[in-house]
Amino acid sequence: MADTVLLIEDEPDVRMALRILLQRAGIETIEAGVGRDGLRLFHQKRPAAVILDVGLPDIDGWEVLERIRDLSDVPVLLLTARGLEAEKVRGLQAGADDYVTKPFSNAELVARVQAILRRAKPTQTEADIYDDGALYIDFGGRIVRVDDQDVSLTPLEFRVLAVLVRYPGNVLSHEQLLEQAWNDPMGIGPDRVKYTVSRLRKKLGWGDAHQSPIQAVRGVGYRYRPPI
Repeated sequence: MADTVLLIEDEPDVRMALRILLQRAGIETIEAGVGRDGLRLFHQKRPAAVILDVGLPDIDGWEVLERIRDLSDVPVLLLTARGLEAEKVRGLQAGADDYVTKPFSNAELVARVQAILRRAKPTQTEADIYDDGALYIDFGGRIVRVDDQDVSLTPLEFRVLAVLVRYPGNVLSHEQLLEQAWNDPMGIGPDRVKYTVSRLRKKLGWGDAHQSPIQAVRGVGYRYRPPI
């Protein structure tokens, strides 16, 4: 069965272009021109991913993203205006998985959608348990607990945590984390790691960077140091 992507975009021409591009790549689409209709379709259809325009005429893309993240870890790709770096940063901090700027390259957009769909699918090889007394991870069941409290993570946050705990005490560079957790053929910058680690720490209750077991090593990357 083909993956279904929800397009939330108010410009009909852009929406049609996206639909044609994705259908040629074997990806089915459902569409909405405003945020409220997009949220309704999201609840009804449960798409595999969402392409979300930031500039919507009713409720803006930021509110739509927030409502989606309140309920689901489905991958979200933002469409942002060219050159607005603040939009990209805000989107990543809010839990978006990726972004593409307008006007976009057709090949890049399809590759990024395929990448977030691929990364969202659970792997069948991880079936073991990690438990250091404070952090518990069931890799096969994608269950995370901190001090016996369940924690809900997005697929991306789960992959970053999984990579870190598989090499406890070792410093992993931004490049190593990008390669193992993102596996993105288009190439992305180290800021993506920073924002994802920041969200991960907060969800795990480790918002204080100085006290967190996920430690930043300046100029290098991150490591997970299990509690003693």
